[in-house]
Amino acid sequence: MKINIKCTKATVIRTALLIFALINNCLVLFGYNIMPFDDEEITQVVSAAFTGVTSLMAWWKNNSFSEEAHKADRHLKEMKNLKKNKTEEK
Repeated sequence: MKINIKCTKATVIRTALLIFALINNCLVLFGYNIMPFDDEEITQVVSAAFTGVTSLMAWWKNNSFSEEAHKADRHLKEMKNLKKNKTEEK
């Protein structure tokens, strides 16, 4: 019997990281620390990662502040909906 499982690279990576995290937690519970980092280093890395992710999100997303920008966003959304509806009708 052959099992055919289809998954993406991202799924495999997330699953592997989850397994690693679970094994690490079990080892820490029993007094073994396999990651050679202290709490301060982990805090710095988490803080830098948080800053990096939020910076990328703020840069990538369209941040409309003025009323004209909000109108343009609504117009763009309407145009995308029209295009979507035309392609669905075909």
